Amino acid sequence: MADNYLEEKYEQFLNRKNAEHQAKCKIWKKRLDAYRKKLAEEKFKKI
Repeated sequence: MADNYLEEKYEQFLNRKNAEHQAKCKIWKKRLDAYRKKLAEEKFKKI
């Protein structure tokens, strides 16, 4: 029973960790896209 309990807890931990990582990556991509858009707009204004 202890092994099953630990396996469940570890699986829950990995799922939480993966969800946090996915959210972090999603936010990072959103910020990066906004920054690229801003650079493109600034470059277009200079021309």
